[in-house]
Parts: sequence; structure tokens; C-alpha cells
Amino acid sequence: MSTSVWPPIAPDQLVKEEAASQARELEWLLQSLQETLASLKEGLEECIALLAPREPGSTLVMSTMRSDALKGFVTRVGTRIVRGDMQVRLNSLPPTRGLPAYKLSLSTSDPSNTLAMDQLVEVRNLINQSLDIVDVSTWTGDAKDANFISGQLRLLFDNIQEASQALKGDDSANDWAENPMDPNLFDPPLPHILSFHLSIREAALQLHLRTLEPIEEASTSLSGFDFRSRLAVAIGASKTPTHDEANETFIYRGQEVRVREKLRVESQDPSLMSVMAKLAALEHTAALARKALNIVMDKDD
Repeated sequence: MSTSVWPPIAPDQLVKEEAASQARELEWLLQSLQETLASLKEGLEECIALLAPREPGSTLVMSTMRSDALKGFVTRVGTRIVRGDMQVRLNSLPPTRGLPAYKLSLSTSDPSNTLAMDQLVEVRNLINQSLDIVDVSTWTGDAKDANFISGQLRLLFDNIQEASQALKGDDSANDWAENPMDPNLFDPPLPHILSFHLSIREAALQLHLRTLEPIEEASTSLSGFDFRSRLAVAIGASKTPTHDEANETFIYRGQEVRVREKLRVESQDPSLMSVMAKLAALEHTAALARKALNIVMDKDD
């Protein structure tokens, strides 16, 4: 099936009419994209509000489901963890004197010295940058310049996509060893044999606790344990490490260590889950806007 113009017009006149029609369509699309940008700004502002530091914050349970290895909670306010209190029961971690478990508490003596979540800081910065891009596209730049708006939409899409990826997290397996936690964030300070690593994974707080053993101490026996540990294994009171890092060594605070015990706990954060869902929707909207403009401009992505 074909479409023809009646009465027939000259080929050069047809080209002009097609160009004029495309120009009108582009003008209409650029106007409608201003409404899209306003909608994107509203969604981004909702994400910023969910990440804002508002008391009392979000208190999340950090406990193992099938054992008493870890029981406790942390409180997130904005991009920082301001409170935390946990009881840790691991065979290789001596309990706090007078208690049946090791008491792991974030220090509250200095309110300015709290645990910052770098991933959330990155998400907040990327969303703020996205809001700046929307403002420039709406008020500062030429909203009728298709090439300018196309470039702004690409920047906006990339920023939203990066923010979404930061909330999903990645598999930075050795990040705990390369960027150890400041021991003085805890009261009492974190012992040198314990690694505390808190990160964001799929909008949930993910905590890894590891008890460590320096290699020079482990080398005192072929099995990697001291006499007490070997005796416990022999009588069945303890088991050899079975976690995924049992046969690896790491450089932790300038010292080569191996992981004796490893514990992982996740806690879903409703506010972060809402941010991730909103970012996914905003990313989709920005992608559709880019695609529509590229089609009208006859431009490859």
C-alpha cells in the first residue's frame, strides 16, 4: 500500500512540505517535552525527600533468621547510620566481659562522627545533578533547540541510570579489606580481629561481619588454627571454616589475614526500595523521551 498526494505536486515542493511537517512535529514535541521534564523533576524531588535526614529515621533489624549469631538494629537518618546496637555470637570472637555475646555498638559520643553510607551519598548527588539538568533544560538553555534538549535528555538519563545502579550495588568482593571501617566509630572501638562492612544491595542494607586471623599467627599450625582451635575441632566443638573466603588471604590494615568466620545479614529499607522504584520509572520515562526526540530528528541514539 502506498500513499500519494493529490493533486500531484512537484518533487521539490514535496520535499519542502515534508520538511515543514517535520519541523511542526518537532516543535510540538519540544513543547510536550517540557511537561515531561516537569514530571521528571517532581519524581526526582520525591526521591530527594525520601533520602533527606529526617528524625527519627529508619530503624532496621539486623539479625540472623535461624540462629543467635547476630541480633540487633541500626538506624539510618538520611545518608548516615546514626545508631546501632548488636549482639554478636561467633566462636572466634570473645564475648564482652560480663555478657554472653560481643556487644557491638556505634559510638554516640560525637554526633558529627557517624557512619556515612557512600552509596547513598552518591545517589543523592546524582539526583541533585539531575535536578540541575532539568532546571537548565527548562529555564537557562534554549528549550526550542532540539540538539540542546537531546543532549540534556542524554545527560539526565545517564545520571538517573547511575543513581539506580548505585542503589542496586555491585559485587565489590574485596571492598571490605581495601576500605576498612574506622574502629573509633564504635564504642568500644572495633577490635582488630573483627571486620564490619555495611553496604547497599538492591535497596537493602547488607552487613558483613568477618573475624580475622593474621597469617603469621595462622602459620603456627598446618591447619591454620592455634592449639585451642585444633582441640575444639578434634572434639567436635568447632568446625573448620566452610565459607566462600576460607581459602583466600587479604591485606587488611596493612596486614595479611585470612577470614575465620563470616556472617552476612540483609535488612530491607522501605524508603530505599521506594527510591529505587521511582528511579526505575524515571529512567524509563527519560529513555522514552530520548527515543521520541531521536526519531523526529532522524537521529541515531
